Amino acid sequence: MRIGIDARLVFYNRAGIGQYILRLIEALSQVHPDEDTFMVLQSRKDKSSIIEANGFLRKSLWTPSHNRFEQTALSFEISRLGLDLLHSPDFIPPFRRNCKSVITIHDLAFLLYPHFLTKESARYYGQIDQAWRKSDHIIAVSEATKQDSIKMLGVPEQKITVIYEAANPIYRPLPKDEAWQHVKTKYNFEQDFILSVSTIEPRKNLPGLLQAYRRLRDEYKREELLVLAGANGWLWEEVYETVERLDLKKHVAFLGHVPSDDLVYLYNAARIFVHPAFYEGFGLPPLEAMNCGVPIIVSNTAALPEVVGDAALMIDPHDLDGLTVAMWRALTEEELRRDLISKGLKRAKKFSWLRAAAETLAVYHKVNKK
Repeated sequence: MRIGIDARLVFYNRAGIGQYILRLIEALSQVHPDEDTFMVLQSRKDKSSIIEANGFLRKSLWTPSHNRFEQTALSFEISRLGLDLLHSPDFIPPFRRNCKSVITIHDLAFLLYPHFLTKESARYYGQIDQAWRKSDHIIAVSEATKQDSIKMLGVPEQKITVIYEAANPIYRPLPKDEAWQHVKTKYNFEQDFILSVSTIEPRKNLPGLLQAYRRLRDEYKREELLVLAGANGWLWEEVYETVERLDLKKHVAFLGHVPSDDLVYLYNAARIFVHPAFYEGFGLPPLEAMNCGVPIIVSNTAALPEVVGDAALMIDPHDLDGLTVAMWRALTEEELRRDLISKGLKRAKKFSWLRAAAETLAVYHKVNKK
C-alpha cells in the first residue's frame, strides 16, 4: 500500500498536532510491514527531513498549510502522487482526490468555543462537516473527542476509532540536581517555580491561572515563580494584559516555544505542573509532566480526566479559589506530592506511540480493503 501522511503543518507549528505528526511517523517507521510505502508530505519551505528510514519517502508540496486555496491546490498535488490512502492529521483533507482518506480529529474546541477563534481559523476549521463526510474513516485521540464528534457532528460511531497519543520518550525522570543546573544556566531561575505548558490562546485558561496565582501569592504567601512555556497562538493579548493588570511582571516568566531537549529539564525541575484548560481533546503536556515525575493539577473537563486517571488533582477551570487551593496543597503537602508523582509515573506507562502506530496502521489497512 502507498500511504501519504500530510506533514506540512510541522513546518509552521511543532507543538500540538505537529508533535502528533512527528511522533506518529517515527513510530510507524518501527512497526510498518515491508510492503507498505509511506510518502511524508512536507512543505517545500521545510528543508529538514522528518524521517529517514526504509519505506519512507519525502515529497515536497507547494500548497501552504491552511491556505485559502488549499482545497484546489492540494487536490491537484495529491492527484499526481499515486497514493492508495492519505492520512490528514490536521482535520481537513482535500475533498477531491483519487485515493482513500483517513483524518484525525484532535478536538472540537472550535465548535464548543467559537468566540475563541480568529476569523481565519473559523473559516478553516468550519470545513469539518465536509471533512468527516468526505473521509473514509476518522481517528479520534480520545473517547471524549469521539463522543463530541458523534453528538456535535452526527458522525456514525462505526466510522470512528479511538487511538490514544503518547508522550515523546525524551520526557523521563532526571536527577533533580541535573535538571536544576540546566534550568538555572539556561533561564537564570533562582527560585522554585510552577510550570504551565501550552500555546497561549483563550481555551487554555491562562488568565484564570494568573488570577489564581495572584491569590496564591497574596493569601498563601507563596513566592514560587510562575513559568509559562509556549508560543503565542490566537487571541493571546488578554494573557499579557492580565499580567500587567495584576502586577505580576516580576513574578511570571514567558519562555515562548521551548524545544523538547530543554522542556524535559523544565518539567523535572518544576515544583508542580498546572494545566487549567477549559477544553482538551487529549492533553499532551500533562502526560509529559507525569512522565517526568512532577505533581500535576488539571481541569476536570473533556479528555483530561481520561488521560490522567487518578494521578492528578482535578479542578473546575472556572473555580479560581479551587485552583488556588489545589496549587497550595500540591506545593506544600509532601505525602500528597509523593502520591501524585508515584501515580503519575505509573499512569504514563499506559500510553505508547508504538501501540498508537500499530493501531493506526491497522486502520489504514482496514480502510484500504473497503
